[in-house]
Amino acid sequence: MPFWDDAKLSDLPDLTERLFLIDAFQDPERFRLAQVGAGIGGQELEGLFLDEADLAWPFAFLGAQCSVTLECAGPTCFRGDDAGDRKAYARLLLPMWGDGRISMLLGAVGVD
Repeated sequence: MPFWDDAKLSDLPDLTERLFLIDAFQDPERFRLAQVGAGIGGQELEGLFLDEADLAWPFAFLGAQCSVTLECAGPTCFRGDDAGDRKAYARLLLPMWGDGRISMLLGAVGVD
């Protein structure tokens, strides 16, 4: 499992617009959008906790997926269907280690 401080979205220039980083907190379990690519919401979502944000495409059920990723300590994938003018997509979350626990999640969105 990679360490959270190894994640530099700028190292993946071809994917940067579709990547995001989520800070994971425990006791209580909460998730904060640390960085969000411009193609999926950008800076307007950065710094918001998932339970405070009005999340739409491509973030359906993101909080539930984050919880599952923490619980299983492994990658998870979610597939969202077409929604009106929005295309189907897949979202991958990868746990990242830091401070003796999973403290960050790296996410990627792929659009059909």
